[in-house]
Amino acid sequence: MKNLFSIEGKVALVTGGSRGIGEMIATGFVEAGAKVYISARKAQACNELAEELSKKGTCISLPFDLGTMEGVEGLARELTAREEKLDILVNNAGAAWGEPIDQYSESGWDKVMNINLKGPFFVTQKLLPLLRKAGTYEDPARVINIASINGIVPPDLETYAYSSSKAGCIMLTRHLAGRLAGDNILVNAIAPGPFPSAMMKATLETFGDAIKASNPRKRVGTPEDIAGVAIFLSSRASAYTTGAVIPCDGGAAEV
Repeated sequence: MKNLFSIEGKVALVTGGSRGIGEMIATGFVEAGAKVYISARKAQACNELAEELSKKGTCISLPFDLGTMEGVEGLARELTAREEKLDILVNNAGAAWGEPIDQYSESGWDKVMNINLKGPFFVTQKLLPLLRKAGTYEDPARVINIASINGIVPPDLETYAYSSSKAGCIMLTRHLAGRLAGDNILVNAIAPGPFPSAMMKATLETFGDAIKASNPRKRVGTPEDIAGVAIFLSSRASAYTTGAVIPCDGGAAEV
């Protein structure tokens, strides 16, 4: 029981790891002793965070645009050249798009779907050889998909592709969990509520007080909140858990 939540020495990849929830998870993993790769579309931000986190442990930048198959395949090739196995994959890279329903654009819809739903599937697919090498009957490899409470409860905002993609991410998690359990790979999802991130910046600036007031916990999430769930899902503590969707929202989805 003493090391039930340990991920020390494990190899992890966090996509969208240069900021927001991805940065929070990557930081938690590094501080918990994992060897962490982070990927993001903007190379400078990815490189700078990896350099900063390397002061606390091991963090390596692999910048790629995971909204394209070229980026997905490039990331898989680069990681495979560096590592023999991958213990933990966190599919966090994401995007949002909001427009009134009458003007909602195909380009916005496609951008969100490509990054939020197509990306996690194909990143997982391309990295299956490394995940299979890492997973054992006693200690399975882990895939953690970052969904959203907006995939469970429809939001008030006109972010149709975002909520649809996150609902799809939840079903993808369940589908992959059933298929990959026999390969000693567990697949779970976290459904975050409001956290201080670039994606939520404008919303929190405009509606932050109201969001906090309506939340049963009367606050937004902190880095420790999301990192804690991710570490649980990566550790021995969750070795019998797969296909689960864990809200990390202060109870917001239940109101």
